[in-house]
Amino acid sequence: MSMTGERADHGSADDSHLAALGYEQKFDREMSLWANFALGFLYLSPLVGVIALFAMGLTAAGPPAMFWIVVVAAGQFLVALVFGEIVAQYPLAGGLYQWGRRLWSGRYAWILSWIYICGVVIGITSTALFSADFVAGLLFGTAAEPGPTSSPGSRLLIAVAVTAVALLLNVTGTRTLARISKIGLAAELIGVLAVGLYLLAFERHQPFSVLFDTMGTGGGEGYLGAFLGASLVGLLLFYGFEACGEVAEEVPDPARRIPRAMQLTVLVGGGSALLSFAGYVLAAPDLPAIVAGDVGAPIPAILQNSLGTFGTKAFLVVALTSFLACVMGQQAAASRLVFSFARDRMFPGSQWFSRVHKTRKVPLNALVAVNVPPLALYVFVFYSPDSLFRIAAFQMLAGYVAFQMVVLAALRMRMRGWRPAGAWSLGRAGLPVTVGALAYGVVAIILLARPTGEGDLPFYDRWIALIGFAVVVLVGLAYLFAARPGAGSTAPEGDAIEIAAKLRGPR
Repeated sequence: MSMTGERADHGSADDSHLAALGYEQKFDREMSLWANFALGFLYLSPLVGVIALFAMGLTAAGPPAMFWIVVVAAGQFLVALVFGEIVAQYPLAGGLYQWGRRLWSGRYAWILSWIYICGVVIGITSTALFSADFVAGLLFGTAAEPGPTSSPGSRLLIAVAVTAVALLLNVTGTRTLARISKIGLAAELIGVLAVGLYLLAFERHQPFSVLFDTMGTGGGEGYLGAFLGASLVGLLLFYGFEACGEVAEEVPDPARRIPRAMQLTVLVGGGSALLSFAGYVLAAPDLPAIVAGDVGAPIPAILQNSLGTFGTKAFLVVALTSFLACVMGQQAAASRLVFSFARDRMFPGSQWFSRVHKTRKVPLNALVAVNVPPLALYVFVFYSPDSLFRIAAFQMLAGYVAFQMVVLAALRMRMRGWRPAGAWSLGRAGLPVTVGALAYGVVAIILLARPTGEGDLPFYDRWIALIGFAVVVLVGLAYLFAARPGAGSTAPEGDAIEIAAKLRGPR
């Protein structure tokens, strides 16, 4: 069969599956398996994550902090397997919202999605603001200090510019998103794998045994507490594979391809992050100083020592490509979720937000709208630079809670007799994997909600993640019960068992 004929067969089957779920095709299916994987991989972004978490991990628990990448990757892989079964049955735009609705109810999906959207909006904000340091380092860094040098004013302008460029690229359509994702994936792999391998092969200053050396962290109180304190090295990294499912209606044969893309995101992302982290540790000329917290920006210093000014600048270009693609992925994920909300008449201004551009085939209004809150937050951070941590603290907690609400809904539906009927399934392993994913998620949420910093910090600073999360949930619940969104919605909910039987057909 020709490629064109095969694509037509897939398109017909995809349209039939979508119709069985109650919707008609409005997007262009222009995103291949590799583009979908690239979208999730760049959202997860091991390059950005390792740069952001390297110093924190080493000062908290020394080089063994890197093993949190392995622990969290294993747990999140279980979650990705559960998501894979769900998206195979429900390959719908706005993944988490649709999964929560079809596995439980509209109200349950609403609060789940409210939490998730708030987290993604903060994600756009923090990613764009963090990229400002790399733009400043590229443009204004010197041989002696090639790393972050941005001021509050330049950070504001750069963050707005990155957001605007990402938005302009996104509005051109799914094909552009797919292409930029592939380019970003290549850049990310160069920045993570090529640089990591180079450091290991040619710039190693430390023995491999140092990876297991706690280097005095933990003090006299024992190492377990220090190691638990470094859990953020893994927990803050593995976030973004769900974006593969948010664009399900733009992927051909999504029931098979998206589960694979999610799994690849976790496995390749985890392996890349581990290699990168180890490479930086082994290439550090003065590792004890980094562990002691005496080096403010250790990775730029390591790169400058290993690659020189030109190599470091080249790395910054690669990093900025990843940042741009990451912001694009976050914008796409948030906009598809808002669109899916609005399509079911569950969102204020549903008629406006549910529109898909006739030629570009993107939810243009939703895409623009999800960038308005970040712009306001950029201005707020400009006037209060220390507030970025307070704004971002709850982001990962919100994401993990939203994930586990989906896992809990899947377990609840399984206990009622649901057997996933998508093209990809775990079979009998589905129940134990779902239980394992939920157990892991509960532990992860507890670790993320723990107080941060020393005891002499103000109460709100130590508990900022939990406080921020509580505020978001309370606001969402107040709106849910006061405004009753979706009161007029006729979209199906809690129908996983019925849809599974429908997809299997008569026996």
